[in-house]
Amino acid sequence: MKIDHVHFYVEDATVFSDWLVHTLGFQRVASGSSYHTYTEVVKSGSITFLISSPLTSASPIAEFLRLHPPGVADIAFLVEDLEAVIENTSAQGNQVVQPPQEQFQRQGRLKWSRIPSWGSLVHTLVERDGICDESFFPAQLNWITKTAQGKPPSLSIEGNQGNNHPQTMFTTIDHVVLNVAAGELERAVNWYQHVLGFCPQQIFSIKTQQSGLYSQVMVHPTGKVQLPINEPTSANSQIQEFLDFNGGPGIQHIALRTSNIVEAIAQLRGRGLPFIEVPPSYYSELRQRPGGSNLPLPPAEWEEIATRQILVDWQQEFPQSLLLQTFTKPIFGKPTFFFEVIERRFQAKGFGEGNFRALFEAIEREQNKRGSLGT
Repeated sequence: MKIDHVHFYVEDATVFSDWLVHTLGFQRVASGSSYHTYTEVVKSGSITFLISSPLTSASPIAEFLRLHPPGVADIAFLVEDLEAVIENTSAQGNQVVQPPQEQFQRQGRLKWSRIPSWGSLVHTLVERDGICDESFFPAQLNWITKTAQGKPPSLSIEGNQGNNHPQTMFTTIDHVVLNVAAGELERAVNWYQHVLGFCPQQIFSIKTQQSGLYSQVMVHPTGKVQLPINEPTSANSQIQEFLDFNGGPGIQHIALRTSNIVEAIAQLRGRGLPFIEVPPSYYSELRQRPGGSNLPLPPAEWEEIATRQILVDWQQEFPQSLLLQTFTKPIFGKPTFFFEVIERRFQAKGFGEGNFRALFEAIEREQNKRGSLGT
């Protein structure tokens, strides 16, 4: 299993697509419409985003936006055997929002179905047989052919492997994070485990003097899908704030993988994209951690990482396997959805508790600015 595409529901698909193209370096590949919904498709590496907005009040996007702010409505998974997954879903007592459908191409076939997840989030399950165009999506739309319109000529970066060939800034989705209400974490974990076959991995309990969260990382054994699920541990937790502003559970953020985070963040900051703020003390404390003085980072790169305010984490037994991350501020104006930028060096696995805590504390500082953290 892997992520086939992510579907955003927004007020204006063209405006958000423009932002993804000109700020994050995505490329437009297709667009289409029904009588009530307009959709654009953008890609970066293996990442595909569908962005839909309503044309009339009859659009399901209009209904979504009456209940929630703009954000992720659907995480679509590519599966090998759609019928088997649907059969298991039904056997577990779960409903199917849309029964299996199929569309044919000259040399391939697309099959899909939709099942509900937490809150208004759904999962489209996609099976692609034969030579199936990647721009062929499960939607009853009048698709316009691929276009290079909006391709940004200067949004490529060089990898850190010593070659000078330009690469796409973002290559794949590293993980997506789901926030659920207090008391729902165990039930959500069981659902993803028994319905979609995910396996529990790391567990985190992050607490500060003011708030906290619990998190369970879920990983699919037959692919690279990673799904941390968070629940709040206090009424003023940033997870609860998300739930309040989002109108219930939903996708908190999507992590975009890059091969050179230092260069990527330099370009993104240069285009005005705001990121969380990391205090200078973070980097001095980082060096005091076990193994912190022996990380494979030359002084010049340390300085660049601190200047770009990038978080660094590692496992003590494998200090060369670095996890480098940073996070944008909320994208849609409310403290809900944001993006993460991540680089994994030397096959760094999982998630680091140090970075998890640093992110939590950074968002707490933003809560303090909004006055939503309380005392």
